[in-house]
Amino acid sequence: MNKQETYQYLKDHNIPFEITEHPAVYNMEELESIDLPYPEGDAKNLFVRDDKKKNYYLITVKGDKRVNLKDFRKTHGLRPLSFASPEDLKKYMDLTPGAVTPLGLLNVEEAPITLYLDSEFKDSIIGIHPNENTATVWLQGDDLVALLRENGCEVEIVEI
Repeated sequence: MNKQETYQYLKDHNIPFEITEHPAVYNMEELESIDLPYPEGDAKNLFVRDDKKKNYYLITVKGDKRVNLKDFRKTHGLRPLSFASPEDLKKYMDLTPGAVTPLGLLNVEEAPITLYLDSEFKDSIIGIHPNENTATVWLQGDDLVALLRENGCEVEIVEI
């Protein structure tokens, strides 16, 4: 799904959302230069894989948090983790670097990807890309979780 298709998908599923259009951003530092309406809800997304390249995970946290992959994998009983390649990102979620988002899970047809969502987004707003890095969509974290689960995505709400 492209950006417009993502907006329509959210509308079709009665998910309330707001849009902030902005120049393309590729990392959290670039995003800091943009005037966002809900900076406390901005999310950072890490697409990672295990050392066997069999299991893929999307870790979504508050934008100001750091994730230690070694500690994360130990806490969740996973094999050693590293960042997935841009080729894997394109292959499995049809996304490009800089546009990683939980909404990309709606594009997944093979290799199930588990979303680990920071518990701080429960009962609060989350800002994520609409499958392109030229906008941020603001919606309730609980609505995002319900939408993804409705589409067969595995979502774990965890403290990070």
